[in-house]
Amino acid sequence: MHLVTRITCLVISNNGDSEKVLATVVAALYAFTDKYPNAWVYATGSTKTRTRLYRIGISKYISEITEDFEIYGEIHDEWKSFEKNIDFVGFLVNRKTKNS
Repeated sequence: MHLVTRITCLVISNNGDSEKVLATVVAALYAFTDKYPNAWVYATGSTKTRTRLYRIGISKYISEITEDFEIYGEIHDEWKSFEKNIDFVGFLVNRKTKNS
């Protein structure tokens, strides 16, 4: 079974809650991959600025993220393991298996 869901958010609140928004995204990612452990999740910002903010958030918590997830960045139509300070256009994440 292939399940594809697309969520688009163009709202800009500028209320300084980006940490809270990222925490909500991470909680949703855990919940989703609990139910669909083999799923790959693709994320990108609706603008270059928002994608950059996602990259900064991922970079800030990369050691915690990689405990449970594999994360890749998209650059020049290719995927590579996530690295800080690379201007990725999107991110691909999947949950590590318990034996990984």
